[in-house]
Order: sequence, then C-alpha cells, then structure tokens
Amino acid sequence: MRTRLKSWVIAWGLVLLTAQFCSAAGFGIYEWSARGNALGGATVGRADDPSALASNPAGITQLDGIQVLTGFTAIHPVLDIRTEDEWESSDEDSLWIPPHFYATWKINDFYSVGLGTFSRFGLGSVFDEDWNGRYNSYEAIIESMSINPNMAIRFNDKFSAAVGVDATYLNFSKKQKINWTGTGIASLDGDAHLEADGWGYGFNVALHYKPCQYAKVGLTYRSPVTMDVNGDADFTMPSLYDGTMLDVIGAFSDTNAHGTVTLPDSFALGIAMYPTDKLSIEVGAVYTLWSKYDELTIKYSDPVVFDPATMSLKSETTQAKNWEDVWRFNIGVEYAALDWLDLRLGYVFDQSPVQDETIDYMVPANDRHLFNGGLGFHWDSWVVDVNYTYLMIMDRDIDGRPEDGVYDGEIDNADAHMVGLSVGYKF
Repeated sequence: MRTRLKSWVIAWGLVLLTAQFCSAAGFGIYEWSARGNALGGATVGRADDPSALASNPAGITQLDGIQVLTGFTAIHPVLDIRTEDEWESSDEDSLWIPPHFYATWKINDFYSVGLGTFSRFGLGSVFDEDWNGRYNSYEAIIESMSINPNMAIRFNDKFSAAVGVDATYLNFSKKQKINWTGTGIASLDGDAHLEADGWGYGFNVALHYKPCQYAKVGLTYRSPVTMDVNGDADFTMPSLYDGTMLDVIGAFSDTNAHGTVTLPDSFALGIAMYPTDKLSIEVGAVYTLWSKYDELTIKYSDPVVFDPATMSLKSETTQAKNWEDVWRFNIGVEYAALDWLDLRLGYVFDQSPVQDETIDYMVPANDRHLFNGGLGFHWDSWVVDVNYTYLMIMDRDIDGRPEDGVYDGEIDNADAHMVGLSVGYKF
C-alpha cells in the first residue's frame, strides 16, 4: 500500500495531473488536445502546436519562443450488454476527464526541446455489481500518465527529427464476484478486488518533412512499454464462507499480487496539404501492434485461488487475450474563417483489436466511428480551442465462454459524447 501511494504522490508532484478514460479501441487513448480532437487526430503532418509532442515531436521546430498548452477532454460513455436475455447498461453517470499539458522551447534555429504529459492508455467499464457478467468483471479501470521529454533538431528548411523518452505510470484496478458455491446466487457471492500500479519506460522517434510550400509529411514511432505492476488482491467473503473447507485451506485470502503487461508500439503517418493559405487538409493512419498483448497473467504471493478442476489452490491465473494488430484512419480539415477564428472538422475509423474468442467485459468494444468538430480562437499571445466529438461503437455479438464468466449476448447502443478544451500561451 505504501509503495503504491508513494508512486502516486510522485506522479502527482511531477505534473499535477492524473488520467482516466472510458472506452477505446483496445485501451489506447488519442484525446491529446481539443484541436487534435476536432481534427480527428490528423496532426502528425501539421505538427504545428505544442500538442505535437504527443503526435509528432519533430514538428516543434516550427514553434517560436516558449509555448505552453494545457486542457482536458470530458467524456461521457454508455453502452448496453445483453447476457442470457437480460440487458445491462453501463454506469450512466460516468464522466472521465483525461488532461494534457505541453511546453516547448525553441533554443535556436536548429534545436528545440519540449515536455509533454498526457495519457496514451486507459479504460473504464463499470456495471452494477449484481449483473449477470459479474463473475468476469463488474468494474475495470486502467489509468495511465506518460511523461515525455523530447529534443528536436531542424536540419534545414525542409527536414526535422526528434527523439524522446517515455516514462509511463499505470494503475490497474479490477473488481469481480466469486461464485464460490457454484449456485450463482448473488447474495452468496464473494468479492475480489485487484489493484496494482507501476512504472514502465520506452522511447519515441519522429520525422517531419516539407517537400514543398503546400505539403507536410510526418512520421512517428513509439516503442512498446513493459509495465511491471505490483499491488494487492483483497477478497471479501460472506459469513456463510467461514468454517468451510475453502476457508480452512486458505482460499481467497488477502495477499500481494504482481503482473506484467506490455503496452504496444505504434507507427503514425500524416500527410497535410494546403490548397490555399486559409485551408488545410490532412489524412493519416496509425498502426498499433496490439498482438503484443497476448495474455494477462497475475501472480499472487500466496496460493489463494481455488481451482475446481484440480481441487487445489494455485498462485497464478492467466487469461488469453490474443489481440491483433489494427489500423486507425483519420482525416481533418481546418479553415481560417477569420483572423481570430478557425473552423475544424474531422473523422476517424478505429479498428478494434479484440477477438471474438477472447472478448470480455473489461473491454466490451468493437470498431468505432468518431465524428469531430471544433473551433479555435486566437488573439495576441493566447489560443483557446474547443471541440465536440460523437463516438459510435458498432454493435457486436458475443459468443459465450461460461468458464470465464462471459455469456452469449451482444453489445448495443454503445457511444460516447466528448467535449474538449485547451488553452495555450506564447511567451
């Protein structure tokens, strides 16, 4: 407990921010600025504001002086899941607010540095604790924060490159019920709460190229990050459990827990075109290697998990994931309507890496469409960006795996409303 609290205090002290998210393709997050949201994330080629530290750090050589940008995205998600002919809705009051902060400094005509703090990974799925899928999960939350310093070099008027270090903090929490009697009666259920956190480290490299006055091209690679997380597994059992055989042999006793998760690497490409001085259009793609997330293994300090197949206790559980590598495609249009006002539109198609054979209630998602719009206001040294996004998740059938607490059913009416705000200042 002290180790987890200490890590959290360090993270808070470094950036005064935490991050959460609700629903993503896999559990990747791309809401890194209000302008970026409005353009559907099509900023890898543009890379012309401080949030380029998240999308393409090589672009910060375009920014003069010292510039800062900070803000958040408020996200309200809902979805319905049918299990055994009963419908369950996710928490309709949920609101998730991932923040962001960026600072850049142009040292001279050749060198620029920057620091970005933002969230690249996260999820949240919350259901009533007595719902049918409770033996798989009724609450799952991943919170992450990346601290990402970068140095960018401008080689000439056309070509820039950047390299950075990524320090990622991850907190994982999962709650599920225990059907220890085999009856499925909610009042007899036990309760398991796993919570663990830790740090992982990676790197990024980025390129930015201006082949002509009317185009820009950007390419970014972010490495995988291996997370070693440590924490506690706490079990709450009903009074009926006391004195039973499982109680006597020490099943479901509180203990320490450890797990290792590899967050995937990704490539992002963007091509921005400028047909006129006031109009820009960017198309792009992100390729994420989610196949690295092949399983989730939790190791316990003591053998506490009862295995009915062998009638014994075990100190390790493994869930197959076998996710696949996927694409995210985007397009963003920006128009300078007035000297102080920009109009923005964007669209995203985001593939889901979750396979039919391993889908569960931690990540009950499918392919997504995102429809984005926003406004940019700028005067003197100030910039204020706002956006609205409607996220629509495609319906999906679920093939049951009762041994994992997953039942035949479907996902329906899954969507989210997002509102973002960013405020920037140029010194």
